[in-house]
Amino acid sequence: MVNDLPYHIEVSNAQRYYEGQYICGDVFLSKKLKSQNRVLSVLSDGMGHGVKANVLANLTAHMALNFAEEHRNPKAIAQIIMETLPICSERHTSYATFTIIDIANGKVSILEYDNPTCLVMRGNKIFEPEWQQVQLENIDNEGRSRTLHTCEFIPMKEDRIIYISDGVTQCGMGSDKLPFGWQREGYIEFVKQSILNDRYIPADKLAKRVVDMAHINDDFDSKDDTSCGVIYFRDARQLIIASGPPVDNASDKQYVDRVMSFNGKKILCGATTADIFARELSEQITDNYEDMDTELPPSSSMNGIDLITEGVLTLSKVERILDEIAFSSSPLGNGPAYKIVQMLMNSDRIKFLVGTKINQDHHDANMPIVIEIRRTLIGRIADKLEKKFIKEVEVEYL
Repeated sequence: MVNDLPYHIEVSNAQRYYEGQYICGDVFLSKKLKSQNRVLSVLSDGMGHGVKANVLANLTAHMALNFAEEHRNPKAIAQIIMETLPICSERHTSYATFTIIDIANGKVSILEYDNPTCLVMRGNKIFEPEWQQVQLENIDNEGRSRTLHTCEFIPMKEDRIIYISDGVTQCGMGSDKLPFGWQREGYIEFVKQSILNDRYIPADKLAKRVVDMAHINDDFDSKDDTSCGVIYFRDARQLIIASGPPVDNASDKQYVDRVMSFNGKKILCGATTADIFARELSEQITDNYEDMDTELPPSSSMNGIDLITEGVLTLSKVERILDEIAFSSSPLGNGPAYKIVQMLMNSDRIKFLVGTKINQDHHDANMPIVIEIRRTLIGRIADKLEKKFIKEVEVEYL
């Protein structure tokens, strides 16, 4: 259970850059503080677009995330950020805006500075939290706003928090169809219809739909960096990955029973692991020759198991893919490693059962350096899943 809530917190985002740019001037950062049962998410919008905007937004987002982690009082957080944040000498405004969402102790706290107001959906209806103004002191930069907005509320299952940059609300501005832009009303109506059409729409899918629609409103020529983040409170999707035989052969049956009784998707990584399951379950293993990867042996199937792959080589490629793909994005590629990554991305709570019996096949001096001991490799994968993709991960060694 995370944040004292009986459901999972899914965090995702989607972005589209200002047309012609190769870097985004909006920055998302999210962090899960496991020891505190806490999730933090930040969106910062840097002034302008391109490299300069990205640097400013990165600076602001990292400050916001770090200060929010250290301080719980919204006014204290805002005061520190605003005293540190540089201003534009010409416009006398901050170089970047920010939204901070802090989920802890069964409660949501939101702090906003000059970003469009967060939208909270309770099912397919708007929920209006009680927003309060925070007036900052000793901010001497004339012309810059000293007012921030904050709210707190207790989330319910199927709640969603949608937070955006102004590239969403201002999309289409100046066009015949939307002379004043999409505006908040148009974007809210689109979100409501999206949820009505797909009651359980995932956070990543909803965020992408909003950004894609903004791009359409801009006639496929984005006039600003366009970003949408979504936090979704829902039942957790669970996955277990078993890899490697247990140290003690007498534990094989218990090993198999634990996996088969797991309430979620099931993956086996390793030929020896699959053989143990086939023997204990009296099942046949069938090789699959669809979606082949020339770097890896084919995947296999067995009754009761969702996916069977080779072990260390496949897990090594899984780690490489996790390094390459963006936050919660779907990987593009074929083969067993991509299937595993897709299942990882579609899961919230992931458990690794790792057998630690030494497999002599992986002690050949001619094997590539990248082939490492299974437990070390899975430890790194688990670390990436937690830190980069905000997954709940448990690793148990047998």
